[in-house]
Parts: sequence; C-alpha cells; structure tokens
Amino acid sequence: MMEIRTPKTHKAKRVLEKRAPKLVENGKKTLILHGTKTSATVSSVLMELYRLKKGGAIKYSRRNANIRPFESGGETSLEFFSQKTDCSIFVYGSHTKKRPDNLVLGRMYDHHVYDLIEVGIENFKSLLSFSYDKKIAPHEGSKPFICFTGEGFENVPELKQLKEVLTDLFRGEVVENLNLTGLDRAYVCTAISPTKVFLTHCAIKLKKSGTIVPRIELVEVGPSMDLVIRRNRLPNEGLRKEAMKSSKDKPKKKLKNVDQNDVLGKLGRIYIPDQEVGKIPLADKSKGVKRERREGKLKKDKEEGSASKKLKESE
Repeated sequence: MMEIRTPKTHKAKRVLEKRAPKLVENGKKTLILHGTKTSATVSSVLMELYRLKKGGAIKYSRRNANIRPFESGGETSLEFFSQKTDCSIFVYGSHTKKRPDNLVLGRMYDHHVYDLIEVGIENFKSLLSFSYDKKIAPHEGSKPFICFTGEGFENVPELKQLKEVLTDLFRGEVVENLNLTGLDRAYVCTAISPTKVFLTHCAIKLKKSGTIVPRIELVEVGPSMDLVIRRNRLPNEGLRKEAMKSSKDKPKKKLKNVDQNDVLGKLGRIYIPDQEVGKIPLADKSKGVKRERREGKLKKDKEEGSASKKLKESE
C-alpha cells in the first residue's frame, strides 16, 4: 500500500493542489511504459507515440514486471507512476504468446485507474517508411484534427470507448480559439469492423480554393496501424459521475444588485447613503483668516493715518 504523506510546507501544499482533480482540468500528459517483454513492433509504436506527443508525454524505457492493469493488485505500480509524473493517460506495451504486440490504453482519475482498453497491433508502418515533402511535416506540439469515420463509433460500446480514449490521447491542450494556419496534422480513425480500427497520421496541406476557406489535402506521413480490440473495462457509474462533473454543474453564486436586460444588457444598482450636509466638517481656512487679519490691520492703519493728518490740518 502506498504511504500517504501530508504536506509540511506551503510549496508542497501548492503542488498537491495543482495535481488535485479540478472542474476545469489542465492539459493531460501521457505516460508511456514497457512491459516485461516487448517486441520490436511494440517498441517502435511506443517510441513513435512519444515523438508525436513530445512535450506532453513522459516515457520510461525500463521493463516493468509488476504492472498488470487488468488484474487486481497489478495497478499499484501504475498508480504510483501516475502520481509521480502527474499523468492522466497511459500507454502500456507488452508482448506475449497469448497476446502478441499488445497495447493497453487507459485513463486515470485522481491517480486511480478510470477505464482500460486493450488492443493488438497489426500492419504497422513506421514514420520512416513514408516518403513526402519535408516542408509539410507537422510541427512539434501543433493542434491536430481528429476524424472518426464509421457507424461503429456510435453503435459499438467498445469502439465508443476507444474513440474517447484516442481523443484524450491525441487532442493535447484544450483551447477556445485556434488559428487555421496552425493546423498541420490530422489523425484519421476508420472503423473497419466492430473490433478493428485503422489509425493513420496525416499532414494537412492548405491550397487555394478561390474562397476564404482553403482547400485541404491530406498527405499520409505515418505512423499507421490496425488496432484490434481485445479486452476492455468500463468505469463504474459512481466514478463516472464524479469524473464527468463539469463547471456547469456547480451552482452559480447569486450576484446582488445586478440585473439582466434584453436591450441594455447587464445593469447594476448603486446605493448611496444620505448626505448629512450639516454634519460635514468645513475645510480649514487658516490662511484665509490670516489674510483677512492683515487686510484689517492695514485698513486700520490707513484710517489712523488719515485721522492724524486731519488733526494736524485743523491745528
């Protein structure tokens, strides 16, 4: 069992608050792990997924014999790595006689396993096997288009789960506004059968169309592979409701003295207390008083001077 440590410093508390589940989540990082045995195909897939997710993924090259996601007790090491790296998505590659070229894709909630889906890799083609103009190569960290074609993604439960996991895996940071010229890659997922999906990575080439919206061409740049669904595990309803809680579900705090008007928009009321003018202290006018005294003294001196002149004249 993992030891629970309480933070003793303000910095540790801030780190734990940053890693805690939120209503508005941060960008999801991907954890890439190797199993006890991996084939050359699985190692290539894990390396190329790391290249596609570079900047948003952490890859461990050591073999992990204690990780068995579908078995009870086999999730402890996986949850430890998730808590250590603050990753909410993981890709675990392994190779056995019973399940060759195997990938386990899963999501975490509060550093505990949320759901799992296991797929087998077939017809894998590496990045190096594609020839194309290097000028249109996708840039690192760019936002992708994600296209799902086929009715199976809406009807088959396993494909619906795979669609959700692949969307979280490839979409990167969630943004509100996006520059069209920054879109240079696309992931195309095609449902071939209820248990098989073709996944490929394409570069987007923008061409003139005579209108404001350019014409888009897709150039396959790899990797590409077939994903065959083997096993899956859905989350229980209680955990699903807790994880799917959004900021809209949180009741809004009522704002006082604020109204909404269809014409004028937001209106606010301002309350001003009664102004008691009689109790307001007057400003200090000491300078003005001194000036009045000086003027009165000069006036008095002038009057006295004129009076003395009149007395002299009368004498």
